[in-house]
Amino acid sequence: MNNAQKRVVVMTMAFAILLQGCQTVYYGAMEKAGIHKRDIMVDRVEKARDSQAEAKEQFKNALDRFTTVLNIKGGKLEEKYKVLQEEYDLSEEKAEAVHSRIAKVEDVSEALFEEWEDELKQYSSAKLRADSEKKLTRTKRQYKNLIAAMKKAEKKIKPVLTAFKDQVLYLKHNLNAQAISSLKNELVAVEDDIASLIKEMEASIREADAFITSLAE
Repeated sequence: MNNAQKRVVVMTMAFAILLQGCQTVYYGAMEKAGIHKRDIMVDRVEKARDSQAEAKEQFKNALDRFTTVLNIKGGKLEEKYKVLQEEYDLSEEKAEAVHSRIAKVEDVSEALFEEWEDELKQYSSAKLRADSEKKLTRTKRQYKNLIAAMKKAEKKIKPVLTAFKDQVLYLKHNLNAQAISSLKNELVAVEDDIASLIKEMEASIREADAFITSLAE
């Protein structure tokens, strides 16, 4: 490893430590305000769920828009390109939101489970400790299912987004009737990808709802 590579590694580690420190301070401040990590986790899971629901709708709408625009005869090709570029940009924005929300869920879950495990050692009552440990195990299991569903759905986004980007790029540099015809054929594969994406998004949303309910018990 040369000096430049070493500097990159050191800077990356420093940033990670700084970020972790900021999160620790944030959780501490929220705790003093009476908002516990469990509350933050519920809020973040809800937001992650909502971001997936919004992404699902955006990709459905984008497919409809792509299909409609490419099937309309006549009209300026430059305007069609701008419409599809706008739909792609919106889809990319929703995809980034999903990724960000999932990362925040992972961050607070790590902090919550670490705190929970530490606090198990503080019980004087073996009965209460055993009950809390049982609930922790159950919550971890449910969380594992949740995050797996969320990430499985997120993975379905990439092929759809890639296909949309390919179409927009192709149309940008081939503003002619033949290009429109070629893209219409490509939409068939995108329809299957979006159907799969919607299925996984809906499964993930159900897992989120179940997890939120379990935390309230």
